[in-house]
Amino acid sequence: MKISKLVITAAFPAVLSLFAAGGFAQDTKTADPPDAQHHDMQRPHDMRANFLHKLGLSPEQIEQIRQINLERRPLFEDAQKHLRQANRALDAAIYSEQVNESDYEARLKDVQAAQAEVARVRFTSELAVRRVLTPEQLARFREMRQRFEQARQDGNDRRGPRRDHGGPPPDAQPGRPAPPPDAQQPDF
Repeated sequence: MKISKLVITAAFPAVLSLFAAGGFAQDTKTADPPDAQHHDMQRPHDMRANFLHKLGLSPEQIEQIRQINLERRPLFEDAQKHLRQANRALDAAIYSEQVNESDYEARLKDVQAAQAEVARVRFTSELAVRRVLTPEQLARFREMRQRFEQARQDGNDRRGPRRDHGGPPPDAQPGRPAPPPDAQQPDF
């Protein structure tokens, strides 16, 4: 449970970064399509514009966040690539014909270092974005994040308990272990 709260807490600032990077600096609202009966059916552009409008970012702030994202995107992509490679190498070490403990330990350390680098790049980006916000915007952001977390939790509660029986995921190929999941992060 602590991990999912950490993921939610870390993901919401990334969403802010993603929305601002999308180039939605216009303060105009697009009318909802007539068949959109629920806010979940809004188009991404509408949701981003609404988010930025609620947060009250100025065009200058949006440009600052966009620049932060442009500068950090290559770092994040490289860190993600390294993590995927480290995960594949660890997977290969675990499922090789002859398990070599020292190779396994080395690959595990590589994965841990790659995970730490992904986190460092992401959190450094989030800190840079946070520094762009005014105290009033930060307070609004915190409120929005809390509502987001509550809505996410409510959604998880409605889905019921997880039915993980320890078996392979449904998409795993018979006779072959499932590959480790790639650490997909929001596109900064």
